[in-house]
Amino acid sequence: MLKKTDYDFIVIGAGAAGLTAAQYGARSGLSTLVIDLSDAGGQALNIFTLENYPGVFPAVAGKDFIKNMEKQAKSFGAKIVHAKVSSIDKIGTQFVIKTEDATLTAFAVLIATGAQHRKLDVRGEKKFAGSGVSYCATCDGPFFKNKRIIVVGGGDSACEEAFYLASLSDQVMLVHRRGQLRAQKAVQDKVLSTPQITVRYNSVVHEIKGHDHVESVVLENTETHELVELPTDAVFVFVGMIPRTDLVTMLPTDESGYIITNYRMETLVPGMYAAGDVRAKPFRQIVTATGDGATAAHSAHEYVQTLKTKTAAGETL
Repeated sequence: MLKKTDYDFIVIGAGAAGLTAAQYGARSGLSTLVIDLSDAGGQALNIFTLENYPGVFPAVAGKDFIKNMEKQAKSFGAKIVHAKVSSIDKIGTQFVIKTEDATLTAFAVLIATGAQHRKLDVRGEKKFAGSGVSYCATCDGPFFKNKRIIVVGGGDSACEEAFYLASLSDQVMLVHRRGQLRAQKAVQDKVLSTPQITVRYNSVVHEIKGHDHVESVVLENTETHELVELPTDAVFVFVGMIPRTDLVTMLPTDESGYIITNYRMETLVPGMYAAGDVRAKPFRQIVTATGDGATAAHSAHEYVQTLKTKTAAGETL
């Protein structure tokens, strides 16, 4: 006989993937819970203007987009709680999820824990974190209005953040280790046409210097290895992400540490799914995260219904 659980579907992570899965799961009739340590939104909260999500036009702030997603998921009956998940186990057909103050069970679980910013691992980075070194332009950019700012990276995130910071200062330098930016062409064009932004190619950060706060940065040319020290008030770092997979170390990952799933978002553990930035895939955007979340919820619904149907038919699970 199938034992009763606290929920049909528990989603761990309240970013775009998790909130979409919560909406689709609850709308399909699954009792659905979302657990996240912090406020809903994940990386989307750092988006100054979300201009490339289909159907959302004119552009909106990432935080407003997420706020509506959260309201939408709740309107269909999904519950959202703030807690830190300490472990996930599976006993028979039940998943057991432990937080600091509760033990919860579910038939299906979605890992939508996202990814965290990769560090430069250079001298001064840790020392000045919060004192001039930042990984979120929309969070900390206003502190450096009209000041000298260096942005490190060459992908979509770095370029978007540089563009936002250019609205606060006319002294923004984008530092990239290659000879060409990696961002999508539209994003590159936006940055390269902004007069407040200069781009320094073939350069990496060698050291971040200062006393109580950031005062300068030492750059190394990747071709000549020449060092140059430039004055700056802030260093914003956007050099990639590290997937948050600590809770599911038993799952196979790709060479970069992202969880491997099939096209249904299924992992090797029946009833466990992965979606969003934590999942191995070639393209990470809000629109792909929402697609992942919807697919995962659909798969979870079919899985849970199959379990319940077998129990109703008298099968032992």
